[in-house]
Amino acid sequence: MDFYFPDFSTRIDWRQRPRFRDKELTRFGFGARPDVMMADKLAEVRRLDGQKMLIHIEIQAQRDSALARRIRDYHYRIGEAYGLPVASLVLLADENPNWRPVGFRQQVEDTVTEFSFGSAKLLDYVADTDALEASHNPIAWVTLAHARTQQAHHDPDKLYAAKVHLTGLLFRHRWSHRRIIVLFNVINWMMALPEPHERRYRQAVDRLGKEHGMKKLYNSFEQMLVNDGIKIGQERGRQEGLEQGIEQGIEQGIEQGIEQGIEQGRREGAVALLERLLVLRFGALPETASRKLAKASLEQVEAWSEVLVEAQSLKQVFGSAKK
Repeated sequence: MDFYFPDFSTRIDWRQRPRFRDKELTRFGFGARPDVMMADKLAEVRRLDGQKMLIHIEIQAQRDSALARRIRDYHYRIGEAYGLPVASLVLLADENPNWRPVGFRQQVEDTVTEFSFGSAKLLDYVADTDALEASHNPIAWVTLAHARTQQAHHDPDKLYAAKVHLTGLLFRHRWSHRRIIVLFNVINWMMALPEPHERRYRQAVDRLGKEHGMKKLYNSFEQMLVNDGIKIGQERGRQEGLEQGIEQGIEQGIEQGIEQGIEQGRREGAVALLERLLVLRFGALPETASRKLAKASLEQVEAWSEVLVEAQSLKQVFGSAKK
């Protein structure tokens, strides 16, 4: 909010922690069927005058002629469901500099419907890359990462070079280890590399970590395994009822969690990443594609991921790779 909608942000009391409510929308029919709309993010906040309100943020990565109507529909349905005033904001992350929807207007005979919303265009920010690199706001870094991903146009060499450069920026900002881990996961999600380039990238990350005195950076999958292992260890320790048992259980649980979860975790993580990349590349997936992803083996997902680098359609992704 501070980065993309600064004027609006100054009217919010950020001392009150926002309450994210997008997960609750399914209770009101949102997302119940494939053709039912789902908002990207919905948060309840307090204004400086003490009044509650909802902020609906839609992130749009491709030009869509139906966007304005969809935002209007979201706005009215969310307002009816929660009984609170709603502010609708759109972040346009596409590559078309001339596409800038700001509202919806419809006239049927003498009846006119008009609806407007706030919007920000990522292309407006990437014009000054020096400012993005110098900014200490992590969202400036994320904006730059998105722009570099688009500009690479799936060229693995360009994507690799951009990913290494952006990773170096993480360290130069001297951000906390926790923040670097979060942003490191973001860049791995945005900039998926083919296996040979990924190996080179991990070597580069190790060098950067040593140069800046950081501990090993885990990707999101490794972090998930460690967290699962800790939970297993804590449960074992509680059952034994001894403090020593807790410490030993955590260690054993991490090892056991990694061993038991590694294969399933890899598959689920790979499926989730490939699904997100497919959506960003080709838009919403048909039900047949979703079923294929749900049933696919890790080997199959990896094969599809390799095909995705040069594929121009979903049919090429699912039809050309190994069955």
